[in-house]
Amino acid sequence: FFPPYWPEQVVEDALKAYCTIEGIPVDVLITGPAQNRAIEGDVVAITLDPVVYWTRMKGQNIACNPATGGVSVAREVSETNGNHSLKKGQADASCRFEKCSNGQPVPDRMHNHHKNSGFSQAVICENGHATVPANYEDLDEAKTEFARAVQRICSVIYNHPSRRPTGKVVSVIKKSPRRSTVVGFLAPFSDFPDGEQRNQMNVQGSKRMNHISSSIFTGLVQILPTDPKFPQMIVSISTLSDGIKQRLKEGDTTIWKELVAAQIDEWNEESPYPWACVVQFLGKGGQVETHMDAILFENAISDVEFSPESMACLPDTCWKISQEELGARKDLRNVLTLTIDPPTASDLDDAISIETLSGGIVRIGVHIADVSYFVHPETALDAEAQIRSTSVYTLRRKVSMLPSRLSEELVSLNPGVDRLAFSVIWDIDPHGSIVNRWIGRTIIFSCCKLSYDLVQDLISSDSSQFRSAAASLQVHGMFKHEDVIKSLRCLYEISKNLKDIRFKGGALSLDTSKPTILFDEDGAPCDSYRYKRNDACFIVEELMLLANMSAAEVISNAFPDCALLRRHPEPNPRKLKEFEAFCAKNGFELDSSSSGQLHLSICRLKEELQDDPVMFDILMFYASKQMQSAEYFCTGDLISKKDDWAHYALSIPLYTHFTSPLRRYPDIIVHRTLNAVIEAEQMYLKQRKISTGRNGVKATSCEVASRCFTGLQFSKDAAESKEGREALSAAAKKFKVPNSEDLGEAAEHCNERKWASRRAEEAGQKLYMWALLKRNETHVCNARVLGLGPRFMSVYVPKLSMERRIYYDEVEGLSTEWLEATGTLVLDACRNRPQKRGGQFRCSRAIEEVAVVVNPSELMLPEDRDESGATETVESVLLSDEAVKVEVAPAVLPMVISYLSDIPVVLHAIGGEDCPVDIGVRLYLSSYFK
Repeated sequence: FFPPYWPEQVVEDALKAYCTIEGIPVDVLITGPAQNRAIEGDVVAITLDPVVYWTRMKGQNIACNPATGGVSVAREVSETNGNHSLKKGQADASCRFEKCSNGQPVPDRMHNHHKNSGFSQAVICENGHATVPANYEDLDEAKTEFARAVQRICSVIYNHPSRRPTGKVVSVIKKSPRRSTVVGFLAPFSDFPDGEQRNQMNVQGSKRMNHISSSIFTGLVQILPTDPKFPQMIVSISTLSDGIKQRLKEGDTTIWKELVAAQIDEWNEESPYPWACVVQFLGKGGQVETHMDAILFENAISDVEFSPESMACLPDTCWKISQEELGARKDLRNVLTLTIDPPTASDLDDAISIETLSGGIVRIGVHIADVSYFVHPETALDAEAQIRSTSVYTLRRKVSMLPSRLSEELVSLNPGVDRLAFSVIWDIDPHGSIVNRWIGRTIIFSCCKLSYDLVQDLISSDSSQFRSAAASLQVHGMFKHEDVIKSLRCLYEISKNLKDIRFKGGALSLDTSKPTILFDEDGAPCDSYRYKRNDACFIVEELMLLANMSAAEVISNAFPDCALLRRHPEPNPRKLKEFEAFCAKNGFELDSSSSGQLHLSICRLKEELQDDPVMFDILMFYASKQMQSAEYFCTGDLISKKDDWAHYALSIPLYTHFTSPLRRYPDIIVHRTLNAVIEAEQMYLKQRKISTGRNGVKATSCEVASRCFTGLQFSKDAAESKEGREALSAAAKKFKVPNSEDLGEAAEHCNERKWASRRAEEAGQKLYMWALLKRNETHVCNARVLGLGPRFMSVYVPKLSMERRIYYDEVEGLSTEWLEATGTLVLDACRNRPQKRGGQFRCSRAIEEVAVVVNPSELMLPEDRDESGATETVESVLLSDEAVKVEVAPAVLPMVISYLSDIPVVLHAIGGEDCPVDIGVRLYLSSYFK
């Protein structure tokens, strides 16, 4: 198989792509025509080139940037508390391109089944991992061949440490869904442009040439994708709407500044570009709403109204809880119950209750909105909820998984009304040990809706904060203010105890403050600050974690072949070693032998770096990048690998999602499975009681008196008995628990939607930060240098929790001297004309692209005050934790920069109107030669 040759100019500009093969310590580089029309996310088959063709690398090829990839452990854990701020899935990148959209690299993923055809045969890269063709006859032989192939490849790599393996795509096994979610700008098209013309079109901005007449002559236009991982695309004008055709005919150049949604139709061997069709014109570039629509489209997130068929599944407007339903549930309306959520939350899916028993025992309940009572399997509403899979929150816009009448009214655990719930209740002794557990359907009455900040003030020792918070507390029903306050303080003490036990058990936390954007009355971003979760957040988090763990234990014991769990694989060993090397380079000791030891190391580092919080943020930034993504899976897919069920960050063997069914479809599946377990338990106990009574044999307390499937002690004998098997089978059919195959597909879809939601939320955060910077034009803050070289430096901007590069090579008006021996960079004003190279000036960029240079005479120093005593200051893009303005002085040329230096930088918005939005960083300098 030989793909056709591409035009030379296309090859020169082709993007680099990488494929990851499980067990091989370095990614395979695929460049130019070797990509053979594969794009980001395609599942591909590749062949490796002979070693002589492998590319040379700087340094050894078993190392990589510790900031590459990863997922936030803090976010994975914090998702349990309902705070909306934060199997084999084939939907993510298998062929991973060098540039990453939204500044976020695609995280590595662990997957369940790995096969391989060998070193000399084609290697199928599925989600970045190598597999063998599905029709491989002997699985054991395939595994053996895979191991031999990996061993041979690794041996060659270690014998050639300065080379990176290269390869070529020989087939696209499965096309990526991302082919249908392309976003970009239209551009004129003139056959296949020459190199100079193509370079001009790649500068997406005011320099783009207007070749409308040429486009009309050829009948074609281009799409320049906003995601640099996609190639340019061809669109036939004949496929555009009549209105767009007319605008092109009239020479309307504003059409080039409108974002379009498109999909790739085909990419045949004769064309260097894929053919696409425009699905929708999203609107004018540079407007937040337009770019937000683009973010949703490229992540395949639909915010259309729910279908009439789905809405018809909802109860009538006059629906009330029936007496029959009241009698079938445990009535907890006389137990003090409350909700704790963000102040703007409208879909309240979790509540907490507390009772004090004798002997120091405290009864804690977690009550979850009983969504499965309203959303039935095999209905239009269930199908639409499964397709959406998750609610998406992008600061100013919410795309719900369920209709608002359900999620914000009928099911939401609003205060002052009776609500149906699914509850997990524990009796906890003074040492934090659980002595009893009950799981079942209940009816509750929430006495108050509390915000995190209000709870923090109520449990605070500050008397003034407490009095203010107590005065604003609104309580419904039979309980008083004092009851609520006393219960909150008791919950806080219990949650602290549970948290201590959890971390002593080896859990890991990478929680740090996060940038948060503030909006004005018109909904426009006006400021930003770093938000850190308070103690009130951890009250909810600890109890939700406990509920999720209890649910996972019950469903995996009862249905070991078809339980939906959530696993978190251990970090990639290679990346973890690189992070250890990064810490060692900076003089920090790190033990990453387990999640618990890593957590203890981080705690020690936090103590050591009390005077340098920025360095600690950098370490947390890099540490989170080493983590792999947690994912849903069907236990049947890993039935022989139960060690792979574990959750690394939580350091527990079993975990699932149960506590947020209003916004996560997996939780609905778990609720149905739990319902089946409870039903089977009741059927079994009833059958055993009848059987023992008929035979005159007294039943044991374990079999009848206790909860044999949902209690603390699971009765394996009961589950494996004839009566137990029959009860579990009948209950699974009644509640339509998915079989292993269907559940595996559902888990795969939920994972893909979860990752898409995360990408959209991160892109939305970046978009609003871009809008804030654009609104205020320029912002000055400090940055920490993380890497230096002769061409560019890498800096970490703590206020934005992001890393950026500043290129300074060949800049007119700026001289650079790189002292490699000391790792030092010297920047100075260049007062002579730049030297020529080959008849052309070497400097190709203006200094304004790299730095904001001010004349010292134009600055007002702190001691220079006017008559009113005011001082001219530069306001940072973000307020500090104390919400005060800071003063950042420009650096003075000549400027000497070394590793980990703090330097002043200017943040600014890039693009938007006719190219992708981005946040740029420039040096902030002072020079009399301005």
